[in-house]
Amino acid sequence: MFKDKLFLVMLVLGLLTIVAAAGVVTIQRGNVPGEENPYMENLEGTIIADEEGAGSTDQVAGTADAQREQMVTASDSRTDTGKTDKGETESPQLAKGSEGAGEESGKTGVASQPEAAAVDSGLENAVSLVLDFSDTSRMAWPVMGNILLDYSMDTTIYFPTLEQYQVNPGVVIQAEVSQPVAAPANARVVAVSSNEEIGNFVVLDLGNDFTATCGQLKEVQVVENEYLEAGQILGYVAEPTKYYSVEGSNVYFQLEHQGNKVDPLDYFE
Repeated sequence: MFKDKLFLVMLVLGLLTIVAAAGVVTIQRGNVPGEENPYMENLEGTIIADEEGAGSTDQVAGTADAQREQMVTASDSRTDTGKTDKGETESPQLAKGSEGAGEESGKTGVASQPEAAAVDSGLENAVSLVLDFSDTSRMAWPVMGNILLDYSMDTTIYFPTLEQYQVNPGVVIQAEVSQPVAAPANARVVAVSSNEEIGNFVVLDLGNDFTATCGQLKEVQVVENEYLEAGQILGYVAEPTKYYSVEGSNVYFQLEHQGNKVDPLDYFE
């Protein structure tokens, strides 16, 4: 009986010794360098998984930021598109404004047309203006004034400024500086020119080979080939040239028929 109990005690102690030895061996194996610890592997895996999760979170956050930037860009694009569309919408208005400017220009052109018509009116009325001056016709004085030097082609007359006697193919009519000078009859302007003796002058075709010349002018108001009605302003009286300084300011008027000088006083009213 005693032996049986001793045997059981020894058996239990042996089993405990074996279990303890197995535990020590297991712990020592866990501390052996180079061997991987499953617990550590699990722990590192958890940490790596956590880090990857954080990275994924950052990536998702970055994606969200990128989407927000795209949305902002899209919004700006829509704004720019809206501006472009607005600009395109306003383009007809600008075009309309341009048309309005064109219309205003047209209106201005219409407003300025009478001035142009003043120049062209002679051409338009050329048919209605009768250039039929004849030996029996009478014409108006270009200016009203005394005769300073009379017409004289048969005998010589004295010219005070030149201090000599000579013929005179026209008449020298006394006038005030800046006094208007009028066309003596219906006429067409043949020439506008000037020379040393009679200054600025206008040559007029009165019809039927009658030609009149008005000299000593300034601010000439007519142009070549313009048709004029009797009384229309040719220009204004200028200061006398050096050939008439003693006689004073005047209008030089000469009349020709078929190239021959004739006395204007025979045709003045």
